[in-house]
Amino acid sequence: MSEPQLDRQVRRRLAVQRHVEEVTGNAAMTCRYFGITRQTYYNWLRRYEAEGTDGLRDRSKRPRNIPNATRTEVIEKIIHLRKNYHFGPEKIAMYLKRYHDITISKSGVWRILHRLDMGRLPASQRYKRHDRRWKRYEKQRPGHHVQIDVKFVEPLPGTGKAELAAKPADRRGKFYQYTAIDDCTRLRVLKIYPKNNQKTAIQFLDYVLSQLPFAVETVQTDNGAEFKTAFHWHVLDKGINHVYIKPATPRLNGKVERSHRIDAEEFYRLLDGVVIDDINIFNARLKEWQDYYNYDRPHGGLDGQTPCERLRQKTQATEARG
Repeated sequence: MSEPQLDRQVRRRLAVQRHVEEVTGNAAMTCRYFGITRQTYYNWLRRYEAEGTDGLRDRSKRPRNIPNATRTEVIEKIIHLRKNYHFGPEKIAMYLKRYHDITISKSGVWRILHRLDMGRLPASQRYKRHDRRWKRYEKQRPGHHVQIDVKFVEPLPGTGKAELAAKPADRRGKFYQYTAIDDCTRLRVLKIYPKNNQKTAIQFLDYVLSQLPFAVETVQTDNGAEFKTAFHWHVLDKGINHVYIKPATPRLNGKVERSHRIDAEEFYRLLDGVVIDDINIFNARLKEWQDYYNYDRPHGGLDGQTPCERLRQKTQATEARG
């Protein structure tokens, strides 16, 4: 290999050896001249005699054996949660502890993600700067505040021949997901309806009251047409207070809005956008997701508890005080 083809580092180390052979004839004098130790010089010499110029290149300082290295299967789980759910380090650590009995710090997860060049979330998933975020709050009593909102869902028709014959693509259904979330426990009630109006909103309210294991004191909604006069008076007739958030301030209904984003990330996206155009099947799938959310999914806003665990904690605390 010609000298120009060698990198600068190798050429310097060859020059040190030639200086000993052709100029000083003394390793100690050459080492003083180049500002290196004799141990370094003899290491280079042994490697050069054994491997040629390749032996003069820098070698990785990474140890061959790392007894405390994260296991491959753990790294694979971290990659899966990051790619499929866009979870951050804290939530990944939370999931590994809860479902796989794997203890790893969030800083450890962060280092693994950055080593794999997976440290940055998609733009839509990133947190805003603190000075652009509003202060979070949480009611201390289950049922004190229940937020209700509607999410529009347009499913794709099923691919079965019989189904396509029964319902042509141009008559594809439009569905609306009604969502209620308890401010204190994050317990949720979900249901799909084919229409979005006050009659539907009233039906959903009655369904929510039959499903929640505690009394509701206040219902909070936005100013949508489905929550106007008829719905308002129906809520009051149930002995429940009804409050509207200020117009154009969806952040005041932040918990239900955030839960809709979770639905999009962890439920609808995993269906690949395809939902059979049948309201009963749709509601059955949504009920499975609701049960998972309430009973099994650790919630970042609840320090890793599920909504039902937080409800149990609040109930026990109330009984203890009583």
